[in-house]
Amino acid sequence: MQTVQLSRPSRRIAGLLLLALVTVEFGGYFLVRVASGGEQLTDFQVAFARAGHAHAGVLIVLSLVCLILADATELPGAMGYLVRLAIPAAAILMSAGFFLSSAGEGLTEPNGLIVVLWLGAAALTVGVVGLGVALLSGLRRGSGMPAARADTAP
Repeated sequence: MQTVQLSRPSRRIAGLLLLALVTVEFGGYFLVRVASGGEQLTDFQVAFARAGHAHAGVLIVLSLVCLILADATELPGAMGYLVRLAIPAAAILMSAGFFLSSAGEGLTEPNGLIVVLWLGAAALTVGVVGLGVALLSGLRRGSGMPAARADTAP
């Protein structure tokens, strides 16, 4: 069995993501208060709080998985950093967009900060498309040649 070793950038990002999970826990606590009547929100605000919380958790887990996949592609330079950072940025931006665009007393529709959600969606798209293309093309270290596969060696 092969041991997975993260690159230094991926290890740092993973550490920050795991620490960021504390904010997701706080969001869960807030949702418990909402469900128990401790916070008075509109149906719209409840829906956006739930969506923000769910997106944060799921996208952090996706980010952690994608760090491993990004290291497996050995993407060079800026492209490597882009795919490593875009998906975690989406986790922050999308969840923040849900919460910020529904902040305010009695709101029943998103305010102008909904743009933060769409910036997060764009970051997610860039990250997953970039990583998906890198994985499918098998490019390594900018050589332009497909990566050698250990399972096809004679």
